[in-house]
Amino acid sequence: MMGKFMPLLAAASEGGEFDIKEMILHHLADSNTWETPFGVVHLPQFAPVQIGPISLDFSITKHVLFMMIAAVLVAVLLILAGRDAAREHRAGAERGPKGAANVVEAFVLYLRDEVALKNIGHGGERYVPYVITVFFFILFCNLLGLLPWGASPTGNISVTATLAVMTFIVVEVAGMKALGFKGYMSTIFYVPHGLPKPLVPIMLIIMTPVEFLGKLTKPFALAIRLYANMTAGHAVVLALTGLLVLAGMANALFVAPAPILMAVAIMILEVFVALLQAYIFAMLTAVFIGLIRHAH
Repeated sequence: MMGKFMPLLAAASEGGEFDIKEMILHHLADSNTWETPFGVVHLPQFAPVQIGPISLDFSITKHVLFMMIAAVLVAVLLILAGRDAAREHRAGAERGPKGAANVVEAFVLYLRDEVALKNIGHGGERYVPYVITVFFFILFCNLLGLLPWGASPTGNISVTATLAVMTFIVVEVAGMKALGFKGYMSTIFYVPHGLPKPLVPIMLIIMTPVEFLGKLTKPFALAIRLYANMTAGHAVVLALTGLLVLAGMANALFVAPAPILMAVAIMILEVFVALLQAYIFAMLTAVFIGLIRHAH
């Protein structure tokens, strides 16, 4: 963010106009360009692919670029950590790998034992890779937005909505596989055991919309929670840095330490929020899978 802030400070010092609201919206929004220390990079743009009435745009935007970077970082991190762990185990070591690989293994083991298996229950091993992958992907997407000239894809509602829809599909498929067709349909058309037959239609009319909405509110909550938390933190930091620019324009630099200290404090808090939001998303994913596999 400081990378985004410095050109604004230079413009302000030269007497240029400065709109703090426009600055915040500009840096939070997705873009076809990427501002770097060496200038503005124009990202590849492609003609939309038309499939019937649907138009698909595969152009690379700033958030798509940083999602790609996050995906590569996750793959490299987990593959290297996995190789180190396998090498240590082949050598007969009872302990885990050394160095950074040990930290990654500690995260993976915690996510497997305390997040995935504990919430999903028996047979949850097959869902552990998804829970671990979604945690590290969201974590890297969150952290990349804290780097100079970086961007946080999880500050884009389209990204968080897509992640939530993917989790929704995994949850529903897990329910179908665990409960079978009849059992899965009972999670939508719920009728309590022992209910008198004359009351069954009434119960279905009342409970079916409730159960159906209950399914849809889970991915909605996942998408909004992640998007709102990441956007709010970045907006606060940008607002504080904008105050510094305004102080420079008003020749009141004696107040500058206050917004700088608050911005640094918020940035430190943002590191914790980035980790916490990735953990909450992974935890809720495991909880939702466990709930539907043991429904009713």
